[in-house]
Amino acid sequence: MYSCFRVQINTLIFLVVLQGLMFCCWHYQFTPTPDSPFPSRKVHVLLLSSWRSGSSFLGQVFSQHPSVFYLMEPAWHVWSEMRKSGAKTLRMAVRDLMRSVYHCDFSVMDSYMPDNRKTSTFFSWYQSRALCSPPVCFLAPFGRINNETQCQKECESLGFERVEKACQIYSHVVLKETRVFELESLYPLLQDPNLDLHIVHLVRDPRAVYRSREESALSFEMDNAIVLEHKAVPAGKEQYHVMQEICQSHIRINERATQDPPPFLKGRYKLVRYEDVTRNPLQEISDIYDFVNLEMTDEMEAWIYNMTHGKGKGNVEDAFQIISRNAVQVSQAWRTMLPHNKVKRIQEVCKEAMRMLNYRTVDSEKDQKTLDLDLYMPQELKELETS
Repeated sequence: MYSCFRVQINTLIFLVVLQGLMFCCWHYQFTPTPDSPFPSRKVHVLLLSSWRSGSSFLGQVFSQHPSVFYLMEPAWHVWSEMRKSGAKTLRMAVRDLMRSVYHCDFSVMDSYMPDNRKTSTFFSWYQSRALCSPPVCFLAPFGRINNETQCQKECESLGFERVEKACQIYSHVVLKETRVFELESLYPLLQDPNLDLHIVHLVRDPRAVYRSREESALSFEMDNAIVLEHKAVPAGKEQYHVMQEICQSHIRINERATQDPPPFLKGRYKLVRYEDVTRNPLQEISDIYDFVNLEMTDEMEAWIYNMTHGKGKGNVEDAFQIISRNAVQVSQAWRTMLPHNKVKRIQEVCKEAMRMLNYRTVDSEKDQKTLDLDLYMPQELKELETS
């Protein structure tokens, strides 16, 4: 009996020591050190775009990076909870939510989520590798490329308090937003001494955006109403009115950031055209990483190549999925699928934005469908960025 008791004591001691070693290893992995990839000084990134502009893909370019805590469109919760208001009224609430999240303070969600919220209460939570990784979910080792399907099965309904712990351990906090239409409301964030905010402004050919939105029109009913300030617009013209607001917002944002910007905005804004990313993904994404002080890894290079060199342009049912596609075919799909009369209408509605962003117009259906005719003229985007 004494021998049995001694064996049990030895086993207990072994388990305690093993648990201590595992805790030390975990703590070492997630605790910032001077030489750690997770420095105490965080970098904060706003991926600012509009719906159906390639922002989900570029969001994943951030999300899959092992140094990034990423959330997809947290402002959705503001708009969803306060959907009877207009975009102008909601912009301060969106700004305040973003500030709290950048500071890893998720108590702000008390106003927009139920009391029994989980990590999976976040909009499109499974698109965040950080919410599918330790210390939130132990599905895969820390830093591993995320598998959304497995994450949805294994990491749903975990304690919400884990989100804040995860946010604190990363060097970069990145938010993707499609519900910001000007920069002025963000000035307090840019002036906050505890934030190091960089803005990546992603734009896409309005004709391609319109075609993609048309395929998923029912998904935008709530957002369209808020963008249009709940004005009564004939159903057949609603999408054109929304596109006009989107195009004008791109002009406002770019002009504010580049034409005599305030000192706190200089060097913190980068304009990115989706079409340039599809043509030269590794170079363009490397430039974006440099802008926000992220290092390109071998694993990310392989993932980016795979995601941009697939076959075909995807199906309608894949509209909101990040899957391997032929990126160039995706960017050109509108030229063969959108009727020319609609192309002409979008070119009229967004002519100023298209001119500013160097998107060439087409004057005939023949030119539209001649894919050898380059409509995306190379440009020195440095002229459209802050220096």
